[in-house]
Amino acid sequence: MERKIKTSELIKRFAPYYKKYIGILFMDLFCASLTTVCEIVLPLILRYITNQGIQNLASLTVRTVWTLGMIYLGLRVIDGVANFYMAYTGHVMGARIETDMRQDAFNHLQKLSDTYFNNTKVGQLMSRITNDLFDVTEFAHHCPEEFFIAFIKALAAFVILAQVNLTLTVIIFAIVPVMVVCCTYFNLKMRAAFKKQRQHIGELNAKIEDNLLGNRVVRAFANQDIEIEKFRRDNDAFLVIKREMYRYMAAFQDTVRMFDGLMYTVVIVAGGLFMIGGRIDPGDLVAYTMYVTTLLTTIRRIIEFAEQFQRGMTGIERFVEIMDAKIDIFDEEGAVPLRGVEGGITFDQVSFEYPDDHNPVLEGINLQIRPGERVALVGPSGGGKTTMCNLIPRFYDTTSGAILIDGQDIRQVTLESLRTNIGVVQQDVYLFSGTVYENIAYGHPEASREEIIEAAKMAGAHEFIVQLKNGYDTYVGERGVKLSGGQKQRISIARVFLKNPAILVLDEATSALDNESEHLVNQSLEKLAQGRTTLTIAHRLSTIQGADRILVLSGSRIVEEGSHEELMRRRGMYYELYTMSFDNP
Repeated sequence: MERKIKTSELIKRFAPYYKKYIGILFMDLFCASLTTVCEIVLPLILRYITNQGIQNLASLTVRTVWTLGMIYLGLRVIDGVANFYMAYTGHVMGARIETDMRQDAFNHLQKLSDTYFNNTKVGQLMSRITNDLFDVTEFAHHCPEEFFIAFIKALAAFVILAQVNLTLTVIIFAIVPVMVVCCTYFNLKMRAAFKKQRQHIGELNAKIEDNLLGNRVVRAFANQDIEIEKFRRDNDAFLVIKREMYRYMAAFQDTVRMFDGLMYTVVIVAGGLFMIGGRIDPGDLVAYTMYVTTLLTTIRRIIEFAEQFQRGMTGIERFVEIMDAKIDIFDEEGAVPLRGVEGGITFDQVSFEYPDDHNPVLEGINLQIRPGERVALVGPSGGGKTTMCNLIPRFYDTTSGAILIDGQDIRQVTLESLRTNIGVVQQDVYLFSGTVYENIAYGHPEASREEIIEAAKMAGAHEFIVQLKNGYDTYVGERGVKLSGGQKQRISIARVFLKNPAILVLDEATSALDNESEHLVNQSLEKLAQGRTTLTIAHRLSTIQGADRILVLSGSRIVEEGSHEELMRRRGMYYELYTMSFDNP
C-alpha cells in the first residue's frame, strides 16, 4: 500500500532544489512585486481623479492629469521588463529544476537492486521520470511567484480598503476563509484524481511497451484482437478517471465563480447603501470596486493555479516515491577497491532468500573455487544456479554467510571494482540501440578502435561484422533486432573480452542457439575462459564435460560435486540428468 505523503512534506523535499537558483528566485520575486505596483496604483489614481472631479473640478489641472498618466506609463514599462524576466528566466529556472530532479531520479535508479526492478514496471518508471516531471517546470516557477504576488495584493488591498471603509472590508474578507475551506475540499479531491490519472498513464505505458516489445509473439499467436480488447478496457478506464478528475475540477471552478459573484453582490449592495448614507464617496466606491476586482482576480489566479499546483505536487510525489526506494546494495563504510584479482572464490555458509517472498533459494553453501578453475553448475530449474552466480557481483546480497574473492569479503570492497573484475555472458543478450562498435566498446569505454577490433576477432565476431552494410558502424536496431542470436551473442562475448575480467560467469550462454551458432559461440567462449576463473551454468550437459569440477544443485544445496567421469560413475543425480539428455549412459 502506497504511503500518503502530506503536501507540507512534499514541499519540504522539493524546496532544496531552489538552492542552486536562489539568486534567480529572489530576482523573480522582486520582479513579481514590481508587476503588482501597476495594479495597486491604478485604482488610487482613478480614485483621486474621480473624487477631485466631483468635489473640486477646478483643482484637477491638465498638468496633474498628464503627470499621473506619465507616472502610470512609466510603471507599465517597468512592468513589461519585469514580466519578461519572469516569463523567460523564471521558466528556465523551472526547467533547470525539472532537469536536476530527472537526473537525480535516474541516478537513484542506477543504485537500486534487481529486487526493485523485479517488482516495478518499466513503463511506470519511464512515466515517473518523464511525464510526471513535465509539470514541475511550471510548478517550480509559478508556485513561489503566485503565492508571493497573492500575499502582496491581498495585504495591499486590505490596508487600502480598510482605510476607505473598514466595515465593508471586514465583510468582504470574512467571506474569504469560507471560500478557501470550500475550495480546499475540491483541491484535495483533484489531487487524488490527478495521482490516479498519473498512475494509470504509467500502467498504459507499461502495457503498450509490453505489447510493442512482444509484438512478434502477439502476431505469431494471432492475438491482435485480444490485445486490442485489453487495451480498449484500459483506455476506457483511463477515460473514467479523467471524467472523475474533470468533475472535481468543474465543481472547484464553479465554487470559485459562486463566491466571486457573492463578493460583488456585497460590494454593490453594501457599497450602494453606504454611499446613500454618506459613509463612502463615489470615487472611493470606484476604487473600492477596483480593489475588490484585484483581490478577486488574485484569488481566482491562485485557485486556477491550484490545478497546476496539484499537477506539480503529484509529479513531486511520484518523484519522491522513486527517491524513497531503498538502496539495498551499496558500498559499505570503509570499502576498498578490489585490486590484483587472481580469481579465487569462497562461499562461506551462504544462504539466500528473495526479500519479497522469503522462500529459501540457497542454504548453507560452502564452496572453494581456485583461481583459474573452470566450474560448471547444473541441476533442475529453480535449484539456485543463477542465484548463486548473481550473488558474486552483488546483484543481490546474501541473507547470511559471506562470499570472498581472494580472501576479501565482497561486501568490504567497492561495487565498481568488484563488478569491473567480473564478466557475465547471459542467454538473453541485451544490445543497446546503437552501432556494433558502440556495443562492444561498452565493455571498456576508453578502449581504442584497434582494441575493440581485436576483441571482436577474439570473439569470432570480426568476420561477420565486416560483412555488414556499414561494418562496425552498422546500427543494430533496438535490442539488436537486426542481428541473429549467434551474432548478438558473439558481440556480447567481444564486449567481455574487451572488459578483460578475472572472473567469468556464463549463464546458459548457448542454450538458445542453433547448432552452428552454438559451435561458433562455444569456440569463442573457450578462448574467453582461458586463464580465468569460470562459472558455467548449463542445461546442455555436453558443453560442460571438460569442466574441472561440476556442481549439482538441488533443493537449495550442492548435492553432488566432481568431474564428469566421477559423477557418471556415482550414478546419482548428475547421471540421471545426463541420461535424460542423451540416449546413452
